Amino acid sequence: MAPVTSSDASGPDALTGLRPRLPSPLREVVDGRFERHGIRLLLKRDDLIHPELVGNKWRKLAPNLAAADGRTVLTFGGAYSNHLRATAAAGRLLGLRTVGVVRGEELAGRPLNPSLARCAADGMRLHFVPRSVYRRRTDPDTLGEVLRAAEAGDAYVVPEGGSNAAAVRGCQDLGRELAGEADVAAVACGTGGTLAGLAAGFAGAGRSLGIPVLRGGFLTGEIRALQTEAFGGPRGDWSLDERFHAGGFARVPAALEVFAADFEQRHGVPVERIYVAKLLHALVTLVEEGAFPRGSAVAAVITGRPFP
Repeated sequence: MAPVTSSDASGPDALTGLRPRLPSPLREVVDGRFERHGIRLLLKRDDLIHPELVGNKWRKLAPNLAAADGRTVLTFGGAYSNHLRATAAAGRLLGLRTVGVVRGEELAGRPLNPSLARCAADGMRLHFVPRSVYRRRTDPDTLGEVLRAAEAGDAYVVPEGGSNAAAVRGCQDLGRELAGEADVAAVACGTGGTLAGLAAGFAGAGRSLGIPVLRGGFLTGEIRALQTEAFGGPRGDWSLDERFHAGGFARVPAALEVFAADFEQRHGVPVERIYVAKLLHALVTLVEEGAFPRGSAVAAVITGRPFP
């Protein structure tokens, strides 16, 4: 596919050829663990929006791809980043050049894992940086050095996880789609952009709950900053429950694996382990703790599906 130029890839219309399934399906499932407490469980199937730009990746990437206006898109991620894979797939589908800045210089001399191999197969140029540099990626001087080293000085830069003001505004529709359907909207959180937009779109309809999948307790400030950048201030009634990271990002203990496999068997829904399994496990625990009033409808946002 020929590279897309600014004359034929500007604005949201440039993305219509990707044909997303919006609004994403909302399905109620019967689960005795919820039913006996008088709680309805709804699954918001954002994993069905697009076969390659899955879930919140579509909602966050679409406005950024439109803003890129045909330029190279450079973004950041770890060796197993869902965001890098989605960006690479978007580049292939739209004819955009993409560069992935990968955390861990030592990975450059090793065979690519399946996630990075998929990125490369989709045409993404991978640029590996030391972890010390990666930690300073938001510093303007460090970012400039990375752009020069990656030979992408004129690239449109998307932050790690795709979370910026444009992405947050793109996720507002997720909250709007759930308004009037649920009392609580729950989502797993990595960088916080999805929750920031979801809460804004769901404002006045109920409360939004984020389940961080990383340790550290840093997300509250990040989400507030994202909402301020996107909307000028806080939006919606939202909170975080930090207890369900299972030891940290990409940690999937045996008990969580058993839980996810059981949920798949009960409901016929593929459960992505890094984010979605932690969200669903959190909701089962919270229901048992009496966190939701009887009669509540709780919507779990299914933001991805297993890979590979």
